[in-house]
Amino acid sequence: MLAQWLRESTHTVVFTGAGMSTESGLPDFRSARTGLWNKVDPTRLASIDALERNREEFLTFYQKRLQSVQDYKPHAGHELLAKWEKMGLVQAIITQNVDGFHHQAGSENVIELHGTLRTVHCHKCGRSYPSRVFAEGNHTCECSGFLRPSVVLFGEMLPYGAVEQAEVETGKADLFIVLGSSLTVSPANFFPVEAKENGAKLVIVNMEETDYDDMADLVIHDRKIGEVLQEVDEELN
Repeated sequence: MLAQWLRESTHTVVFTGAGMSTESGLPDFRSARTGLWNKVDPTRLASIDALERNREEFLTFYQKRLQSVQDYKPHAGHELLAKWEKMGLVQAIITQNVDGFHHQAGSENVIELHGTLRTVHCHKCGRSYPSRVFAEGNHTCECSGFLRPSVVLFGEMLPYGAVEQAEVETGKADLFIVLGSSLTVSPANFFPVEAKENGAKLVIVNMEETDYDDMADLVIHDRKIGEVLQEVDEELN
């Protein structure tokens, strides 16, 4: 069914959450057993307040985060989405993830709602640098400002440009596929609702149930995303 809908769709938007990344081995933040926020207080380590007042621990935490991302790589699901984009079957990816795996896999139209660990930027002047600069211990911009990961910290708003672009893509969608998101974080979880209200078919692939399953046209639980997408790809070929 999903393969057929992909063929028939003129504008397919994919929305990815933490489940997409955990299949690559990355730990997530909110899961009951392994979530990172079970071990540390996010307001102490990953907030704008931490950046300004608790900088040493902020630096230590994000250097470890950058290293953890470098230890893993995109899985088959990421690669299939990139393949489908090149085939014209997927028009945009909206992601809550900051690992940059969609870009690494070759996807081009990726909207990163929560920023990215692919780059760092100066908190003072905004100049951007590759994340390896930060990972290697350089935390000072040429203007003498502080370099920080280009992610949305607790206490910051989502980037306006990304939200606006996501709204545009969602408004065009006639097929909206959620992969690995519990859809509990606002305002990101508004996009599938908006797509459905605009007449799009809504598909949710997630290990656990979500509060939006009842409105979806197709729901798949207890399956790995990569395996589901591989089965769809076989139907497409």
